[in-house]
Amino acid sequence: MARKSESRKTVSDRRTSGSRKSVGKAPAKTGTPAAPPAAPKIKFRGKLLENEPMARLTTWRIGGPARYLALPADSEDVARALDLAQERGLPWVVVGLGSNLLVKDGGFPGVVIRMGKGLDRFEMKGATAIVGAGLPTPLLARRTADAGFAGVERFVGIPGTVGGGIFMNAGCHGAEFAEVVTEVTVMDPKGKIKQLSRKQIIFKYRSSNLEGIVLEAKLGLGEESPTKLKELQGKLFRWRKAGTPFDQPCCGSTFTNPSGTKTAGMLIDECGLKGFSIGGAQVSTQHANYIINKGTATASDVLKVIEHLRKTVAKKTGITLELECKIIGV
Repeated sequence: MARKSESRKTVSDRRTSGSRKSVGKAPAKTGTPAAPPAAPKIKFRGKLLENEPMARLTTWRIGGPARYLALPADSEDVARALDLAQERGLPWVVVGLGSNLLVKDGGFPGVVIRMGKGLDRFEMKGATAIVGAGLPTPLLARRTADAGFAGVERFVGIPGTVGGGIFMNAGCHGAEFAEVVTEVTVMDPKGKIKQLSRKQIIFKYRSSNLEGIVLEAKLGLGEESPTKLKELQGKLFRWRKAGTPFDQPCCGSTFTNPSGTKTAGMLIDECGLKGFSIGGAQVSTQHANYIINKGTATASDVLKVIEHLRKTVAKKTGITLELECKIIGV
């Protein structure tokens, strides 16, 4: 379907528009607004969109527009998107399925690089899985289970892409990426690609020392009966369905679990904050570490709920909750 809004056309569609003036021209006469920068002339195999709303690209369904949204078809497109950011002096950020992400209502004033199709390779070489950063993690879990390989079957509950999962050492149900990663291919901010062995990577709880952009990774797996792996995934899916609002707009876990025996969700629950809401944002009544969008939530609503939870838990328990979700934008 053709886009109706001129502001959301691809950059390549706008090159022939006579309303755009080239960068560097003198400002218009006094009283006339200065011309906006010319659309960048970049050969992009994927798509490069301007002023694209981010709400539809996040699992929270919240967020203002990205100045530029790059949908790369390959690693060369990723490098071109970084070049665009550098040439224009703009900030850049990499996203996947938009989970674990809150985009502020004013949007992101730079280049958003969304890893997906074209960067979603999946290949098994023996017991080694070679996976692209744009591959959805649940799909990785199901494909390896179907092929009879164990190690990432529990990741069926991670709602993001492989690249983001490796970068932040995502995990669930007692497993995390640090346990299976053997090599990671990354691109630095200047577009240079290099391979890092597992010995060069430091993984910690929900973090790593990786810098730049994860493009691909190798995962070391073990052999197991597909039937057994699928049975486990079925149990985990039923548990998530019963215990979390996974089918409602949210980012997954809002806070990391502090050290100790009590999780972030337990602490929030003990403070009587299940169901607490501001505007359209509400603490889930199923799992207190999830903040859901009831349909009308803004990023501002979510931020106010986060602030209230942190202040209340700190006051009553002495524990300061740390965010697991990432906040970007203005």
